[in-house]
Amino acid sequence: MAELTDDVLYGDVWERPELSKRDRSLVTVAALIALNRPDQLRSHLIRALENGVTQEELIETITHLAFYAGWPNAVNAINVAREVFEKK
Repeated sequence: MAELTDDVLYGDVWERPELSKRDRSLVTVAALIALNRPDQLRSHLIRALENGVTQEELIETITHLAFYAGWPNAVNAINVAREVFEKK
């Protein structure tokens, strides 16, 4: 799984030119919030910050998704984001 993740996902998919890494980060964060995947969300929030997404944009993404993906998912996501932002 790690090899496929490194070689295919990050080596091929994330390098496709049709979306910027910043946009890919926002899409990925949104999907992980909607699917309530806090463990994966943590690392992708860090990656999103590295790819130029601001803390404010990430908070707004979580807020926006509260109405589309569910309040509990957003609450979990904001707790993960708080943890990530505090470590930054």
